[in-house]
Amino acid sequence: MPAADRTRPPRRGAASRGPRLPVDTVASAAQVLIAIGALAVLVLWWHDTFGVVGADGWLTGAGRITGLLAGYLAPLLMLLMARVPLLEREIGADRLARWHAVVGRYTVGLLAGHVLTIVWGYAITAHRSITGETVYVVFDYPEMLKGTAAALIMFATAFFSARAARRRLSYEAWYYLHLATYLAVALGFSHQIVNGADLSTGPARLLWGAYYVAAFVILGWYRLAVPWRNDRRHRLRVAEVRQEGPGVVSVVLTGEHLDELRAEAGQFFRLQFQAEGLRWAANPYSLSAAPHPRYLRFTVKNLGAHSAAVARLRPGTAVRAEGPYGAFTARRVRSRKVLLVAGGVGITPIRALFETLPVGRGDLTLLYRATWPEDLIFRQELEAIAAARGARLRYLVGPRSQVGDPLTPRALAKLVPHLNRHDVFVCGPESMAMAAIEALRACGVKRSRIHHESFAL
Repeated sequence: MPAADRTRPPRRGAASRGPRLPVDTVASAAQVLIAIGALAVLVLWWHDTFGVVGADGWLTGAGRITGLLAGYLAPLLMLLMARVPLLEREIGADRLARWHAVVGRYTVGLLAGHVLTIVWGYAITAHRSITGETVYVVFDYPEMLKGTAAALIMFATAFFSARAARRRLSYEAWYYLHLATYLAVALGFSHQIVNGADLSTGPARLLWGAYYVAAFVILGWYRLAVPWRNDRRHRLRVAEVRQEGPGVVSVVLTGEHLDELRAEAGQFFRLQFQAEGLRWAANPYSLSAAPHPRYLRFTVKNLGAHSAAVARLRPGTAVRAEGPYGAFTARRVRSRKVLLVAGGVGITPIRALFETLPVGRGDLTLLYRATWPEDLIFRQELEAIAAARGARLRYLVGPRSQVGDPLTPRALAKLVPHLNRHDVFVCGPESMAMAAIEALRACGVKRSRIHHESFAL
């Protein structure tokens, strides 16, 4: 990376590419559409329900409505993770991932309720035990083996997504387990069309099928076709692997027509390095310098086998990239003053923002938290940027047992006057980020002015 490019002054308004929608307009519209869809499913169930009599009727009715709602939410799970540019840019990958997790919990809960109530209701009607009815439904009903397989995949994914189990899984295992949910959605759709009383005929069946087809087409386009096209257009490859600190390296990628990616400081890419042990995993890495027409820089900390292997990459290694993703960008700024709060390797996207945010001299502050001085990376670059921009740079260094917590409301208010007049970008270990956000709220910073993405999606 040419030294002159590292601290080039930002162009005011450079991050803005034409008019944008007001903050949260897209998020609100998406939530309204999701609610309308759920209401339409309830209307469909109500329209086809002529009466509910007896315990078996109530249980079967509950099984129908929970099954319909679970079937409605299943494609939504895919759409939230389909990397649709409008959603990624306006809502942000981090919030989409949280929505995905919430929708996933509802889907699995509804699916469990559907299985339990429908089998129980059928058992009462047929005067069988629940075990006997379960065996009969699974092996004698058409398409029920597919439906059972879909349910088992969804339950397994939910189990391994729980925090305790998730810690024991590698990122790659977790990633491929989630890919299996696409198969589960397809299998579940087959079961719904054949066995679903509410979807047996008429416009409902046609619209339901169109909804599922559209979800798979959108997913295939943005997760497969677009990355494949970009791979051939941009031909990314490793230009340099540079040591930045203990266990931290920067990977500089070069390629063709990189300006067409329209990447912004603060965003991240999912990178597949075409090297042994790395080619089957697409891990998220954020830009650690402003995107350049000739190169992109990512900085990686050794947190496992994958990131350790990245440090051993050789120049010339081909790279497949999905992105750019994320809304952790200058587009979110609404105040004249901006505070950046970084912890550990969270300095990666913060350093890119520190270089490029379109704010005036004296209106930009960076607080960089680290346990030990050797944990500070980009120190020379940060100090050069601060000097060139007239920005404030404060290192908050030392173990908590010795220096206390420098991110309490009282400490932050002392470090940054008029804190409630700032937009604040926070990136770092989850515990640190959450504590900083809580402290900022206590200092009067509006939630809409606090911007945070974990990038660990």
